[in-house]
Amino acid sequence: MKLNRSTDMALRIAMLTAASPARTTVDELAAQLVLPRSHVAKVVQRLQRIGVLHTIRGRSGGVVFGERADELTVGHVVRAFEGDGEVVACEQPACPLVAGCRLRGELRRAQAAFLAVLDGVRLGDLVDGPAGPLLLTLGAPGPRG
Repeated sequence: MKLNRSTDMALRIAMLTAASPARTTVDELAAQLVLPRSHVAKVVQRLQRIGVLHTIRGRSGGVVFGERADELTVGHVVRAFEGDGEVVACEQPACPLVAGCRLRGELRRAQAAFLAVLDGVRLGDLVDGPAGPLLLTLGAPGPRG
């Protein structure tokens, strides 16, 4: 299963903000992750709606990781961005095999297993250990030599 670009961006933004104790801006996130600002702004807005981020308006505003977002799971984010749709759409166009096909059931089972694994990973777990400090170096100028 392949995640769409918005989901990938959402997970990276969640990880970066979780690793950072400081407030950041959409522009800074876009620069650090080398992503288009307009896409980052849309993803940040959606992450705010599902409780991953808290946004502060105004001149000294920005984005911070949500107060209890570290307890949310990767599965929660993936479902919010991918939706509840099936891996394949057997009805569009209508498949002549649908009445006797076993593939659809197996794909549903695989998708459920995929999401079950992601439900076991908290966003806070993604920045434990060396990952957190490494995330904070993204977009930082390298050593001069």
